[in-house]
Amino acid sequence: MQDVWNGAIAELRSKMPTTFDRWFSSVQFDGLTDGVLQLRAQNAFVRDFVTTHYIPVLKEKIRERTGFAVDVAWAIDAELPSPVSEKPADRQSVPPPPAPVVVERVSAPEPPMQAFTMPGGLNPKYLFANFVVGASNELAHAAALAAAGAGSVRRYNPLFICGGTGLGKTHLLHAIGHHVHAARPSARIVVVSAEAFTNEFIAAIAAKEMDAFRTRYRTQCDLLLMDDVHNLAGREQTQEEFFHTFNALHSADKQIVLTSDRYPHELERTTERLVSRFTWGLVADVQVPQLETRVAIVRKKAQLEQLEIDDDVAVLLAQAIRSNVRELEGALIRLAAQASILGRRIDVEFARSVLASTLPSRQQPVSVEDVVRAVCHHFNLRSSDLLGKDRHRSVAQARHVAIYLCRQRLKCSYPELGRHFGHRDHTSVMHAVKKVEALRATDADLRGHIDAIERKLGS
Repeated sequence: MQDVWNGAIAELRSKMPTTFDRWFSSVQFDGLTDGVLQLRAQNAFVRDFVTTHYIPVLKEKIRERTGFAVDVAWAIDAELPSPVSEKPADRQSVPPPPAPVVVERVSAPEPPMQAFTMPGGLNPKYLFANFVVGASNELAHAAALAAAGAGSVRRYNPLFICGGTGLGKTHLLHAIGHHVHAARPSARIVVVSAEAFTNEFIAAIAAKEMDAFRTRYRTQCDLLLMDDVHNLAGREQTQEEFFHTFNALHSADKQIVLTSDRYPHELERTTERLVSRFTWGLVADVQVPQLETRVAIVRKKAQLEQLEIDDDVAVLLAQAIRSNVRELEGALIRLAAQASILGRRIDVEFARSVLASTLPSRQQPVSVEDVVRAVCHHFNLRSSDLLGKDRHRSVAQARHVAIYLCRQRLKCSYPELGRHFGHRDHTSVMHAVKKVEALRATDADLRGHIDAIERKLGS
C-alpha cells in the first residue's frame, strides 16, 4: 500500500509540482488500510482545500493501481512529523483561511459552518463537457443547463432530477455547480446530500447553533444543490427544517436543485406540503440509456482516462452492462487496471475474459423490452397488441402482468411505465399493479402464468 500511495502521489506531483508542494507540505499520510486512506492535515482549511481540489484525482489514481475505490479519513494535527512534501523555498506556510471567520464545532461531524466563497464538495470530474447526452437524459440535461444559467431556456425552480441509481443525476447536479461558479465566482453554492443535511441539523441542535445553521442554508446561499433528497423520508424534524429552508430560498428566487431515485409523488414518509413544493418547478427524469448512448459514454470515459480501446470493446461493454452508467464506467476502469497489470492490450478477447470473471450472471431483466418480449411469447401476442389500446380481456390481462413484472423486477416508476405502455396515465398503471398483486394471491391460473414468465426471464 505504501508503494501504491507513493506512485499515486508521484503522478499527482508531476502534473502540478508547485501547488502540490505548497499544500501537501501540510498533509501527512498515515496509512491505506481496508480501503480507507488515512490522512492528517495541519488545519481545517488545508483539509477542505485538498479534499476539493486533490482528493478526487488522488482516489482515482489509487483505484487505477489497486482496482478498488477508497474512502478518506481525515485527522487534524498542528504538528506533522512526516509531511508528504517539503515546503517550497519561496513559501514557508500554507496561506491562512480567507474571510469570513470559520465557526468551529467540536461536536459536529461535518465541516464547520461558514459562508461559502467557493463551491466546496463539487467533484471536479462532473462537468457538462463530460456528460454524454442521449434520448434518455436530454430533458434533464437541458433543464440542468437552464438552472445553471446557460442558454435562453426558461429556468425552473426547483429543478427535481429523478431516476435510477448510477444514471447521471449527481453528475448533472455537480455540473450545475461548476458552471455557476465559473460564471459567478462570488456565488455562494451549497452542495450537500440529504444525509449530510440531517447530520448537520442534528449537530447544530446539540451544539445550540441553529442560528448559524439557518444562516448558512437560508441567507448565505445563492444555489442549493441537494443530492438524494429521498433520504429525508421519515425524518419529521429534518423535513420541517428543510421545508422552511426551501420556502426562504424560493421566496428569494435562489435556485434549488434536488435529486432523487423516485418521483416526488412516490416519496414515502414525506410530508405532502414538501412533496407539493418539489413539483413547483420541473421534474425531469433520467432513464436507462440506449445502446448508442452507452457506447458514447464508454468512449468519453476512455478519452478522459487516456485509454486506447477499440470500438468493438466499447460496444461489448455497452451490451454487457445496460442499466447503470456507474457500473459501466467502473467496468472500463477495471478492464484498464487488469490490462496494465498483466501487460495486455485491451482487445475484444481480453475484454470478454475479464467481463466473464468479474460480472455476475444476469438473473434479472434489464429493460422493459425484455419483459414485454417474454410476456408476448408466453401469451402468444404481438408487442404492438401489448403496447397499444386493445382492451380485449386476454390482451388487457397480459398487459397488466407485463406492467406488474416491470414494477416488481425493474422498479420502474408509474409515469415511466405509463410512457412505455401506450402513454397511459400513471393512475391506470397503479391500478394494474394493485389488481395483479391482489389476484396473484387468489387466482391460481394467473399465478401460474406469472411464475412461468419469471422462470423465462430468470433464464
